[in-house]
Amino acid sequence: MSFVIREMVKEDIKQVQDVAKKSWNSTYEGIIPHQIQENFLNAAYNDKMMEKRLNSSFIYVAEMKDKVVGFANFTPVNSEGQSELSAIYLYQDCQGEGIGTALLQRGIKELENLKEVYIDVEKENTVGKTFYDAKGFKTINEYDDNFDGHILKTIRMCLTV
Repeated sequence: MSFVIREMVKEDIKQVQDVAKKSWNSTYEGIIPHQIQENFLNAAYNDKMMEKRLNSSFIYVAEMKDKVVGFANFTPVNSEGQSELSAIYLYQDCQGEGIGTALLQRGIKELENLKEVYIDVEKENTVGKTFYDAKGFKTINEYDDNFDGHILKTIRMCLTV
């Protein structure tokens, strides 16, 4: 499976929104009620928020046959050398092909002065948790997260680079 990792451009917004929606719906089916998923996606991935993300963070896309199939969103590195991996999503049928790893590695390579990458993952998201464990992320703590009135069991993880 051949793919390219590149920086996101404004023209990718619709495709990134589609990846976010479809991966969220498949990942969180039975974990987060559908309406809460939709509320989150509409708030976090509307056109205005996507343009804001493009201008204030680092977003890399995975492209296959001229189609975006995944993306990763990193916050700028702070003064302590820390960045938050706020999103890494792939279409379900593209998982297990090395795309997520390539997206993570691109961010690690590109972000200057990076020492640690942080991620929050829902405890029942076994695919995500397994991915982060395999990449060397270590659990820092677990906490309850009130997500639009729905309590999630969230795991905070860190990767030292």
